[in-house]
Parts: sequence; C-alpha cells; structure tokens
Amino acid sequence: MSPISNRKGMTLIEIMIVLAIIGGIAALLLPRLTGQLDKAKVKETRIHMGQITNALSMYYTDCGKYPTSLENLTKQDPECSNWGPEPYIKNVKDRWGHEYIYETNGSSEPTLKSLGKDGREGGSGYDADITLDDAQ
Repeated sequence: MSPISNRKGMTLIEIMIVLAIIGGIAALLLPRLTGQLDKAKVKETRIHMGQITNALSMYYTDCGKYPTSLENLTKQDPECSNWGPEPYIKNVKDRWGHEYIYETNGSSEPTLKSLGKDGREGGSGYDADITLDDAQ
C-alpha cells in the first residue's frame, strides 16, 4: 500500500475568501428581499381589508347594523339573532399583527385603517397608514 501523498483541499484562507464573497452578496440582497417582503405585506393588508369590508357587508345584511367591533365578525354577537353559524372572517389583524382601527357610528359606513408596519399613526413608506379607500 502506498500512502496518498498528494492530497488537495481548501486552505483556511480560501474558505475565508469564499465566506467573504457569500457575505457580500447576502449584504447586497438582504435589503431588497426585506423591502419586497414589506411591499407584499402592504398588498396583503389591502386585500385583507377588502375581505373585511365584504364581511362587514354580510354582517350588515344579516343584522341590519354594523358591528360595534371587528371581534363581532369572528365570534357570536349576542346582539344579532341572524349571526352565523360560521364566522364572517377568522382574522381581524393586519399582516404585521396589529389590530385594525375600526370606527362606526352605527348608521353610516364604518371606517377601517391599518397603522402600517410601525403600528403608529402617520408615517411614510411602509410605515404609512393604510385606509379602507386604499384597499378598494
């Protein structure tokens, strides 16, 4: 048996160079990917607001009034005898996990708003508020 004397492998320097190249590529792509993720969440929130609008219309048709809170779309509302048997909608949070701002005075169309990525009033870019008018 003759020992294999000419083994080839990667040196530590070569491995570090490869890792540096991969790290550089990741540093360039990561901001673009997170920006696309936020853009998708804005679109999903707009679509979801449209679904909530439809659920509000169905609730109004069944109950003759708009619900006092969005939670009344997800679980039995004792003030409505025609409610159910299935929930009108299952989730009433925006795509960042924040509660929607829902206001109604009982007689007119309610207002619905998401506070965007930051969950605070106002903002710009992905932090901007998303209103019901934006969703339609």
